Amino acid sequence: MEEIKKAILEFAETSKKSKFYFKDLEKAVQAKIPEAKMRDIKKAATELVNEEKLIYFSTGSTTMYGLKGRGVTEDQ
Repeated sequence: MEEIKKAILEFAETSKKSKFYFKDLEKAVQAKIPEAKMRDIKKAATELVNEEKLIYFSTGSTTMYGLKGRGVTEDQ
């Protein structure tokens, strides 16, 4: 799980976008860890949100993820 979380954070920090869909996270993690399952990636992303390293960003119709403190977010 730690390896997946590390891959998510690396993607979030190096991404040109400040917000991204779960599918973006999934592709980035599976590029580094091909055996990672969607369910494990989702759990890792949720843990990162709970640890306040990532944040949820809701557009109303969909939920996106963002790196806390990067870009314009609702809590800034």
